[in-house]
Amino acid sequence: MSTESSSSPPPSTGEKDWREVQSAPEFQDLRRRLRNFVFPITGLFLAWYLLYVLLASYAPAFMSVKVFGNVNIGLIFGLLQFVSTFAITAWYVRFADRRLDPLAGKIRSDLEEEAK
Repeated sequence: MSTESSSSPPPSTGEKDWREVQSAPEFQDLRRRLRNFVFPITGLFLAWYLLYVLLASYAPAFMSVKVFGNVNIGLIFGLLQFVSTFAITAWYVRFADRRLDPLAGKIRSDLEEEAK
């Protein structure tokens, strides 16, 4: 039977303790920034999509109102789903370039410096 305690940490292999990295203030700030963008935008997009589905299901007369030619409100709302998807993607890329990537790069360079 082994005399080692099961609560003792494993022997160090020279690798970074990733729990320490995740608990660092810079990493927590990065996570907070990401979550503060992603969760509200996801909620808004899902609400927008749900509105489209509910209108299509429960207000077909409204969705079939012709705007011009054979183009009706339902078709416009459907196309706006694609437009909003691309707009959110562009918004996220811009947000990540400005608010996430610089901090992630700093964390990465700090870790690489420590590894040397």
